[in-house]
Amino acid sequence: MLNRVILIGRLTRDPELRYTPTGVAVATFTLAVDRNYTNQQGEREADFINIVTWRGLAENVANYLRKGRLTAVEGRLQTRSYENNEGKRVYVTEVVADHVRFLEPAHSGSRNQGNDRFEHDPFADEGSPIDISDDDLPF
Repeated sequence: MLNRVILIGRLTRDPELRYTPTGVAVATFTLAVDRNYTNQQGEREADFINIVTWRGLAENVANYLRKGRLTAVEGRLQTRSYENNEGKRVYVTEVVADHVRFLEPAHSGSRNQGNDRFEHDPFADEGSPIDISDDDLPF
């Protein structure tokens, strides 16, 4: 059996980081994924998919992703249910992410609203050449 999901889209809000009673980090966010076609008005529609990340990945997502950032998610589809306050069974379908890729630098375009939590973004120089001498290479 196979349960694998790969999505590319933009965050609709900043990730929400929480901790379980045992101290395990869990972050949730929603990814807007464009559909491959347009509606009758010529507009492209999107699906809004709930994503859950755990442990160190959850903390990285919460620290470095922001609303509007283009992101790739790989994981598995999960359906769970619970009983709400009115005694009605509620079903939730979400993607539990194993891998999250940041597909654009933190300071690209107008989508980043300047609300970064850190002064230095470790991914800011992504794609820049690295100056390494031959003496530094192990091979």
